[in-house]
Amino acid sequence: MNKHKYPHLFSPIILGNTLFRNRIFGAPTGAQDLTPEGFPVPDTCSYYELKARGGAATVTVGECMVDSKRGMGGDHHFALDDEMSLASMSALADAISRHGAVASVELQHAGMFSRNSHARGAPLYGPVKCVNSYGLEVEEMPEEVILETIEAFGDAAVNAKKRGFGMVLIHGGHGWLISQFMSSKINTRKDQWGGSLENRMRLPLAIIENIRSKAGRDFPIEFRMSGSECNPEGYGIEEGIEIAKMLDGRADLIHVSAGNHEVKEAFGITHPTMFLPDGANVRYAAEIKKHVKTPVATVGALTDPDLMEHIIASGQADVVEIARGLIADPDLPLKARTGREGEIRHCMRCLTCFSDLINTGHFSCAINPVIGHETDLRHQLPAPEKRRILIAGGGVAGMQAALTAASLGHQVILCEKAGRLGGVLRCEERVPFKKKLGLYLDSQAKLISRAPIDLRLGTEVTPELAHQIGADVIIAALGARPIKPDIPGIDGANVMGAEEAYLEFEKTGKKVVILGGGLVGVELAIYLSQQGRDVTIIEMMDELNFGENFLHGDALTFQIAERNIKTVLSTKVVDINQHGAVGEDSAGTRLYKADTVIYAVGQRPLWEAADALRFCAPEFHQIGDCLTPKNIRAATSAAFHIARNIGRVFI
Repeated sequence: MNKHKYPHLFSPIILGNTLFRNRIFGAPTGAQDLTPEGFPVPDTCSYYELKARGGAATVTVGECMVDSKRGMGGDHHFALDDEMSLASMSALADAISRHGAVASVELQHAGMFSRNSHARGAPLYGPVKCVNSYGLEVEEMPEEVILETIEAFGDAAVNAKKRGFGMVLIHGGHGWLISQFMSSKINTRKDQWGGSLENRMRLPLAIIENIRSKAGRDFPIEFRMSGSECNPEGYGIEEGIEIAKMLDGRADLIHVSAGNHEVKEAFGITHPTMFLPDGANVRYAAEIKKHVKTPVATVGALTDPDLMEHIIASGQADVVEIARGLIADPDLPLKARTGREGEIRHCMRCLTCFSDLINTGHFSCAINPVIGHETDLRHQLPAPEKRRILIAGGGVAGMQAALTAASLGHQVILCEKAGRLGGVLRCEERVPFKKKLGLYLDSQAKLISRAPIDLRLGTEVTPELAHQIGADVIIAALGARPIKPDIPGIDGANVMGAEEAYLEFEKTGKKVVILGGGLVGVELAIYLSQQGRDVTIIEMMDELNFGENFLHGDALTFQIAERNIKTVLSTKVVDINQHGAVGEDSAGTRLYKADTVIYAVGQRPLWEAADALRFCAPEFHQIGDCLTPKNIRAATSAAFHIARNIGRVFI
């Protein structure tokens, strides 16, 4: 018998009459690749299928509406209450289950936050009459509607079972309808549906019983709850324990999450940001598990199989659930199972996936270029004509291009001017909240060391070297360099660039002024504040600029407030002297005192260096920051797809 490193993580678990192949469950994520009626399309199926193929025991399809007339929170939700969904939802269930995973659906009703239904003329119903956080008037849900809603959950479960799904997850957390009824802070009704714990739990327990009576006693039911709502207006862990006790023996799995995503301050707890530790919410599941006999699942910031094994072995939970981690690496379970845990792409918790989903309607991932293109990439391309490829630059884009090209059989020569791979992002490897970025860079470097790639460190690609190598294709991934603003005093002894400040923060004084309120400047400000510096950000525009990733921007905003980082907007720095930076705004000039002034005003792409290589090979590509400085997602995506197209046979 083989000795396995993670025996608890990969032991099966039985829920209802269903055996699950391991303890790694794919937590629910919604999708927007749907028809106008709320039915999945082939791209939707491919997205979920990738997780099943990667070895998760379940893959849960999120945001499935039980009452699409009254319970729709957003514009894009699966409509389980529409009989016309039979074919497309059956195809989705099959895409998951044919790989050995149990297909599951998250049954959901947004209650007082059903904005989409309300916009189409439906009344907003909650436990009590109130005004919700969007300023919309909410009516107390009449008892007849409560009873109809209970039936709707049961009918949706039956519909899911008919379509081939092997489990349902009742969403009773995060601020949706059921959690609204369960909350002592919200549900102050005077009838049998509110007030006491017994009355507040009447709705969720009735829903469970209705599903049991319609879908069968052995059909597995997972119940998702917030162990704590993690905000002053919500309940705490003590109430969470009492709720879980009422669920004990009723549900087959108590899925303990945290927070309330309708409360902005709690969103980054429900979906832990990079500023929280791994397994940030495990403590809630561990506390609840002490009080119940039903198996308990935990979720949030889990990608490390060592940690997940410890959670289960130590009895803190029976199941670990992963959402973003299976977007960053759908093969995480299989890699851990087969001793390749060092190759796992650990989610950086940068929230690119969710921000892009909201902005564009498609999931993407900063470090996994396949996400958003699953259907296109599910089948192998015809074998390419082999090429000799020279890649100049071993940063994020260069490493991904090298790995993709080598996997297709091309002869790859990767040259990096520095003595190690990783590029400019290596300057951030001491930053606590960028730990996962360092793991990603290390993992890519390790994969390159194992691949048939001719790696040449300490080697700058010049036109002479390019001609000597005689490549068929050159990929310029040379990156960008910081812009040094033309300000009097910029060359002073008390001035440095952001890169130097990251590398040698010890050189910064106690009081720091950062020029530039973009992503680099703000993240640097947070890091320096963690090192005990008093930081002020000066930005020319009237607001800080976090780019398209607005959810990460929210996390940064909370950090700025929490760490008392000062921001000065609509101000141009016109002089730097030994006392600090002189800023000019509509009211005049003012000195912002500082021991150290750091500039972080943008990046200049190395166009000239790339242009020198443009005609040194028959085929040339310019990727990453040396084309246009953007972000990690853009760099990895371009590198992957461009390298994948090299050598294709023309038709």
